[in-house]
Amino acid sequence: MIEPYVLDLQEVDESQVAVVGGKGAHLGGLSRIEGIRVPGGFCVTTDAFRRIMAEAPSIDGRLDRLSRLNPDDREAIRTLSAQIRRTVEGIAVPGVLAAAITSALAQLGEQSGYAVRSSATAEDLPTASFAGQQDTYLNVVGPTTVLQHVRRCWASLFTERAVTYRQRNGIDHRTVHMAVVVQRMVFPHASGILFTADPLTGNRKVATTDAGFGLGEALVSGLVNPDVFKVRDGEVVAKTVSVKRRAVHALPTGGTREVAIDPRRQEQPALTDAQAVRLVQLGRRIEAHFGCPQDIEWCLVDDDFQIVQSRPITTLFPIPAPESGGQENHVYVSVGHGQMMTDPMKPLGLSMWQLTAMVPMHEAGGRLFVDVTRRLASPASRAGLLDVLGRGDPLVRDALETVLDRDDSFVPSLPDEAPGGPPAGGASVPVVTDPAIVSELIERSRASVAALGRDIRTKTGPALFDFLLEAFAEHKRVLGDPLSMQAIMAGMEATWWLNDNLHEWLGEKNAADTLTLSAPGNVTSEMGLALLEVADVIRPHAEVVAFLQGVEDEGFLDELAKLAGGTEARDTIEAYLDRYGMRCVGEIDITRPRWRERPSTLLPAILDNVRNFEPGTAARRFEHGRQEALKKEQDVLSRLRALPDGDRKADEAKRMIDRVRTFIGYREYPKYGIVSRYFVYKQALLAEAERLAQVGVVSEREDVFYLTFQEFHDAARSNQVDDRLIQRRKDAFRSYHALTPPRVLTSDGDAVTGAYRRDDVPAGSLIGLPVSTGTVEGRARVILDLAEADLETGDILVTACTDPGWTPLFVGIAGLVTEVGGLMTHGAVIAREYGLPAVVGVEQATRLIRDGQRIRVHGTDGYVEILP
Repeated sequence: MIEPYVLDLQEVDESQVAVVGGKGAHLGGLSRIEGIRVPGGFCVTTDAFRRIMAEAPSIDGRLDRLSRLNPDDREAIRTLSAQIRRTVEGIAVPGVLAAAITSALAQLGEQSGYAVRSSATAEDLPTASFAGQQDTYLNVVGPTTVLQHVRRCWASLFTERAVTYRQRNGIDHRTVHMAVVVQRMVFPHASGILFTADPLTGNRKVATTDAGFGLGEALVSGLVNPDVFKVRDGEVVAKTVSVKRRAVHALPTGGTREVAIDPRRQEQPALTDAQAVRLVQLGRRIEAHFGCPQDIEWCLVDDDFQIVQSRPITTLFPIPAPESGGQENHVYVSVGHGQMMTDPMKPLGLSMWQLTAMVPMHEAGGRLFVDVTRRLASPASRAGLLDVLGRGDPLVRDALETVLDRDDSFVPSLPDEAPGGPPAGGASVPVVTDPAIVSELIERSRASVAALGRDIRTKTGPALFDFLLEAFAEHKRVLGDPLSMQAIMAGMEATWWLNDNLHEWLGEKNAADTLTLSAPGNVTSEMGLALLEVADVIRPHAEVVAFLQGVEDEGFLDELAKLAGGTEARDTIEAYLDRYGMRCVGEIDITRPRWRERPSTLLPAILDNVRNFEPGTAARRFEHGRQEALKKEQDVLSRLRALPDGDRKADEAKRMIDRVRTFIGYREYPKYGIVSRYFVYKQALLAEAERLAQVGVVSEREDVFYLTFQEFHDAARSNQVDDRLIQRRKDAFRSYHALTPPRVLTSDGDAVTGAYRRDDVPAGSLIGLPVSTGTVEGRARVILDLAEADLETGDILVTACTDPGWTPLFVGIAGLVTEVGGLMTHGAVIAREYGLPAVVGVEQATRLIRDGQRIRVHGTDGYVEILP
């Protein structure tokens, strides 16, 4: 056909999304796959939609108003979207357009039944599935009725659910257009949905199909429970046959109706096993064509499958790309869960962390993972790995054990490493308990960062990137300093020793929590206390406080000098930024804005401190913690000496207490050193990005964040960047926010979260990991963005995860609950230093606990109660 408004499905392929929408493009692609049958039909193109929209100029103003609405303002969206739909449905279809549609119908058979289906240009894409967001009409008979339902499909672009979905996903309403697919109806014996990967576990080798009698509408609407077939390696490995009392059938005159199924057929499977296996084979062919797992709608007619739709499954967490030629099984552990940052990272951030990490890391879904397969394969290293990971985060250990228990052959056993191989737990040689060691290590790190800052100043262009590659080697040398590793392990092992032995000898849980209060030299806890001191300087100056409450941009520091007391306030904030300005939430991603770049991020915490605390609180709080730790030490040693063999036990405990207080604070310093170096790298890279923006290589300097380090290097050499690559990366990054990274991921796609498997907590409690002892009751403040914090004394912070960038809030809270965390992760360490009862690793805490609810945090026993 040559009409611009209508294209036969046979003329369409998946490259024409802009012309026929996502559904139409996929159907055109399906029709080109050998052995795949697709019902005949045509697409009413987006040119037709644009022609219709041009007939109603009033819609433009309504779209402007719609784009300004909050996605949560459901009533306003409902009202405005209904007005737009009524306008679209009321537009008369121009004669040339109506003629094109009726001519296409005449070629297929005017009085046949048709499925009239919406096909938006932002629908059924690899990064976003819009299933159910627009409308579909079945068994539409007659040209006039088809035209009426085409108008309804155009209008369905503006249903409340479709509008809200686009607004939540950052999609501009004006950039989305609606095509319409018109296909001959299929009148099936059975129909259903095939997932070429298990939608629950993510396993790519297990296909799942839901099946029922009649049209698929009965399944989609929830009218019946489907039969479920799971197929792996060409055989049905699991099957559930449901009682199917109802079905939806097409009527001869058009439309559909619900019918009762003969009781003798209700418990019969809708498919035979052989048909289920054959269907999956077709699904694998479709999956191979589109290059990703598919959600496929199918119909069975006379023992012949017809495919009526296929879209990507967008909810699956991606799998790290295999090594070239590698077919072996792999087990990956999430890096983000250990680093307290599970948000997606931009490509530059990912590649920079990979280049500076001590072990190889693999990217998937904008996150990083470590391959632990070989460590699991050897019985000796497996035990050590599970022990170390389990002490930090029991959910990671449970997830790994779940993978190992589920399939003994998934990780084949290998012989243990030869004697002399690296121990599972880290540094093997103990270091003496000497505070001078910590001082030396900190000085080494400072000197290295200072040298980096001096040497990088003169580097630009390709020479900068060559220099950075050398700097990354020094970065890893500092990070892997054996003495540093020994000091870190000394503090952690002393903590474990104290908790294990004092529990055995005295029956006391987590005694090390109190013994490490106000431990010296913890740069992260010092950072939180220093912000209290910033508030002390600002508090006496009411004009400064009022000004800071109204700050809306990052130029506020220059404005402070115009106010009474403003110069002192500015200098104090600047001094804080000189010491800690390289930090931010999500700081392992170099592309995240640092506090020095966006100092207004700190203002909510500073103003909370001004309002909630008295002058001198920082010093008093630190001293109080130190005295509490000293009292605890005296109490523990006194009780130990009263036991059989008490003097020996007390002497051992005293050595470990001295050891933990010497080294546990240093646990936080290597991360501080890393982000200090990162800020130096970033400033140099941003200067290079600015150069590329000025000469037009990139539209704006932040575009380089969507390039890997090597791609950025290439751009600096060639002065060329593929704009389409940057746009694809931006789209992918946006989509990654909808994915929840698992703690453990397999090369088959199994996403495993782990479980606590406890039955010793009150019914209805939320279970987590106890990381800081004590019990506290208070108001829950569910905060997902540091810049939106608004805390009162006694509040309990509930958030997804807390890396060091969250520390400014810790001084103002009474307790902590996070979804992610472990015994030695940053939030846990700082909670113990500040004496905050804390439970981490509480699955879906930010959804199950509502902001403002009263909760009780049991930091000693590891659970949270939601109070009436």
